[in-house]
Amino acid sequence: MNKHMRDKEMVNDVLSMTKSGLATYAHCISETANQQLRQTLQQIRNSDEQFQYQLYQMAEQKGFYAPAAQVDTQDIQQVKSQLRP
Repeated sequence: MNKHMRDKEMVNDVLSMTKSGLATYAHCISETANQQLRQTLQQIRNSDEQFQYQLYQMAEQKGFYAPAAQVDTQDIQQVKSQLRP
């Protein structure tokens, strides 16, 4: 296995783990009544979101990650209208 492939796998693993962690933070935040703990978890989540986005940008630049295809404005508006009460 070449270095490029190992790097790609490591980056994708970290992205996957970070995504999982973000979901866990969201769950914990929604279940936390203690305001100080809630704010701490939100700060950690925000920091992890920034890290994840920076890693994603690096992965995309190196060709490790291909984002989903762009959607047009009409499709976005259709989804929004379906989700609004």
